[in-house]
Amino acid sequence: MLTSPQSRMKWCGFSLIELMVVLVIVGLLLSIAVPRYFSALDRSKDTALREDLRVMRSVLSKFYSDRGQYPQSLQELIDTKYLKDIPIDPITETADSWVTVASKEEGVEGIADIKSGATGNTVDGVPYESL
Repeated sequence: MLTSPQSRMKWCGFSLIELMVVLVIVGLLLSIAVPRYFSALDRSKDTALREDLRVMRSVLSKFYSDRGQYPQSLQELIDTKYLKDIPIDPITETADSWVTVASKEEGVEGIADIKSGATGNTVDGVPYESL
């Protein structure tokens, strides 16, 4: 049984209402998912920053234990094979933003601590410079 071209055209494609319902559903799903994605991304950057700081502080402590002095620069940690590379600060996305803290011990010079050069606060509300 052959159908006329007009009756075939009647069933081709979707109606405007069907398309709008699909777009509304997709919009609703995106409005739920996108904020969660960005907050998870921010939390992962905070976690990566805390881990980088922990590792670099551990390396500074090991350098001091081995040599009896702190390094004069972060490059010295790479030259002496304590670090492969200076890690990139996940917040500022550069390796040049680390803030070095000089030793406060009398007679001991060098970098005793390191902090992030990022401004602002973590997701928990803690300032980056106090980590």
